[in-house]
Amino acid sequence: MMSSLNKGLAKVEVGLAWDPSTPGEAPHDLDIVAATYTTDDPSGRPAYLVHFDSRSPDGTITLNRDSKTGQGFGFDEVMTLELDRLASDYARVVIGVTIQQSGGELVFGDVGNVRVRIREDHTDLLEHGFADIPAARSATVAEFVRDEDSTWEMREIYQGFDADPGTFADVMGSAGPV
Repeated sequence: MMSSLNKGLAKVEVGLAWDPSTPGEAPHDLDIVAATYTTDDPSGRPAYLVHFDSRSPDGTITLNRDSKTGQGFGFDEVMTLELDRLASDYARVVIGVTIQQSGGELVFGDVGNVRVRIREDHTDLLEHGFADIPAARSATVAEFVRDEDSTWEMREIYQGFDADPGTFADVMGSAGPV
């Protein structure tokens, strides 16, 4: 059997940005979430999650920047995934975005200019806004899947969910390619 010449994805960055809430409103706090799935259960319960105040046990997925308000320039949250270092037990990583509900029940339509970008080096792989799922409280945006040659590829899985952060992890694995 001949091995593939495709290097696949190695290290990717996920950026999330949104506009701050208007003065007098509770801050809008959105979070990037990465859910890892094993080869034995690629669509079931995640083996582990990476989100605010956490990183993967082996350090391959790290939240580099966390915002609770959306204030500042550029992307408010940034997560790095070193897919080429992820153990061979893992076959899938799903990337999602969820809105913290501490300021009342918020949906993407309540938050201004929500956007996500996924890139490798300086090449944008995906850019997406959330205007077409205004009633969702959480959404998956992409999955990274390891193929039979152990290379990683990205697939868009843009799907909104009526799930708060506490239940979003339970449904992330059910999302499929667009």
